[in-house]
Amino acid sequence: MAKSVQKKPSSTRFVGLIMLVAIVGFAALGYAVSRPRAGIKPVDPKLPAGTAVGYLVGKADAPVQVLEFGDFECPACGQWANLTEPDVRERLINTGQVAFRFFAFPLDMHKNTWPASNAVACAADQGKFIEMHDRVFAAQDRWNSEATDNPKAALTQLASETGIDMGKWETCFDAQTHYASFKGNIEEGIRRGVSQTPSFIIGSKMIPGNIPFDEFKKYVDEAAVEAAAASKPAKSPAKAPADAPAKAPAKAAKP
Repeated sequence: MAKSVQKKPSSTRFVGLIMLVAIVGFAALGYAVSRPRAGIKPVDPKLPAGTAVGYLVGKADAPVQVLEFGDFECPACGQWANLTEPDVRERLINTGQVAFRFFAFPLDMHKNTWPASNAVACAADQGKFIEMHDRVFAAQDRWNSEATDNPKAALTQLASETGIDMGKWETCFDAQTHYASFKGNIEEGIRRGVSQTPSFIIGSKMIPGNIPFDEFKKYVDEAAVEAAAASKPAKSPAKAPADAPAKAPAKAAKP
């Protein structure tokens, strides 16, 4: 009895199918990489830099002036803001020793930091800088580029918790109102030698990195000594003693 012959699947057809799947896969990957991320407006590279804007916390005339250049999506900045900054405010700023200014310094590696910086600046326009600053840093994991391609939803929720006029805030946010000033901050930071975030300028020193409170206070104490020395009036040079009048020559004794 003759055995039936079973045809083997065509290897040519199988290879062609694999090639088709590969082509479709590469095309999809290329589209995913190249397409604009939803919810994120690109930053215009031709946008001219505006004036650097630092938000003041504390009394402007405090003896020690501190500048922070920080990125809202930077993990080290978040750690410093959440763990160390509360002590700095309570023990150094609220006691009148330090005037603290925060400059948003968005880094290119963080895709959601521009809208986050703008969200805080738009809240600051309504007098809620600290409230929004603290919420944005505390909730980094809700809006950063690892969590979402559309940070506006989370940032909007955070802004609503500050009690501001949300219509005004959203108009400011959508218009990227403060992006030019962020470019100004970047130029100012680079001019001062900033190369990472956070970086602090305390008195006459620039200190990079997430420094603990004790180290921060040490630099503040040193700056306070410098400020006190600079505020003392310069001593006028001591006057040279007046020349004593010349004595008349002694008269010769009579013989």
